[in-house]
Amino acid sequence: MPEFFNLTFVALFTLLPIMGQTVVNYGTVPRSEIERRLNAFEDSDAKREKKLLSLFQESGCSDDLTEQPVKHVKVPNVVCTLPGATDSIILVGGHFDFVNAGKGVVDNWSGSALLPSLYTSLKISPRRHAFLFVGFTDEERGMVGSRFYVDKMGKENLKKISAMVNLDSLGTSPTKVEMDRAPKDLLKDLASVAAALKLPISIMNVHRVGRSDSDSFQDRKVPAISIHSLTQETFPILHSQRDQIGAIHLGDYYETYLLLRAYLPYLDQRLDAPQ
Repeated sequence: MPEFFNLTFVALFTLLPIMGQTVVNYGTVPRSEIERRLNAFEDSDAKREKKLLSLFQESGCSDDLTEQPVKHVKVPNVVCTLPGATDSIILVGGHFDFVNAGKGVVDNWSGSALLPSLYTSLKISPRRHAFLFVGFTDEERGMVGSRFYVDKMGKENLKKISAMVNLDSLGTSPTKVEMDRAPKDLLKDLASVAAALKLPISIMNVHRVGRSDSDSFQDRKVPAISIHSLTQETFPILHSQRDQIGAIHLGDYYETYLLLRAYLPYLDQRLDAPQ
């Protein structure tokens, strides 16, 4: 059993501004809809890709919805673009593929199924950044989809990414965040929003036992943060027959969504803000 470093953010709250006078606008998707989308997982990667497309279309992302073919892979990446006032980017991603054990609901339909709902939450207000919501293919084969995506962006476009927020394996416990490679400002902003909303957040480093799509961006010096729910007790669910819908704590899963739907517009205001 791997050892985990676990430190709550409670001690940090007194050192951080709790959003101050910042006004963050966002919509809220009902819990029943979040749960419906979570339960819409399919039994193959190809079917999941098509389901993710349909969920984005339901959410209103159609004209700016594309499938990105990935070299040597049958199933493409899915990319939904929410335009902003500048060419700066905040990218929110999560892989939809899974291994042939269990149903792959935790790892990682739980992350990819939230992307359309986060699009819904952010589209109601003008934005400075463009938001890219990306469902990555073939993460389980070595982050193939995200590595391809990063390579295709090229150096100049990668410089436009102010932050990458990775969603992987949500809902097995209250929201966790990986600290090992995350920039301190992204961590502090997450703690500030969690404190303001009175939602739980704690640090749980799992990087030493597994990489995720955030690494594809961090390897290219893009600021990235990975949000998950894994603990020493829940980590063994991954890649096992235990990875079923019943492994998700629906209350914890919805609270993760509530945190993210505020965190993303907060980043939009704070990152690259005019001085």
